[in-house]
Amino acid sequence: MKTKRKKNTRQRGSKTHGWGSMKKHRGAGNRGGRGMAGTGKRADQKKSAIINEYGLKNYFGKHGFKRPQRTKRLIKTINVGDLNFPNIEVNLNDLGYSKLLAKGIPNKKYYIKVEFCSKKAKDKIEKIGGKVEITK
Repeated sequence: MKTKRKKNTRQRGSKTHGWGSMKKHRGAGNRGGRGMAGTGKRADQKKSAIINEYGLKNYFGKHGFKRPQRTKRLIKTINVGDLNFPNIEVNLNDLGYSKLLAKGIPNKKYYIKVEFCSKKAKDKIEKIGGKVEITK
């Protein structure tokens, strides 16, 4: 006996799966769909019924606005161990860095100007004999 393929696999791509009109066999009885389906956004004869039921301002179109979100400022960081500059005086703000972090060991005593600095990084630089100046 030859095995027969399932009916629903053979109906793929047929839109109605052999039930004729779209409203037949929809699984929502004679309601015309579930929820707000078929409320007639495009049909003028139904618009008056929609306006009476939902109110003119609440159903059609877009409502309100989204508040513009404040974008986070990108803080570019550099570690103390990555400081490898020929000059002793370094302005990290001019080089594009805005924060000095404490990872690593400094190889020279630097005089650094930077916008933000962690306490540990400042301690490490000052322990060697350098100085950190925080600018705004």
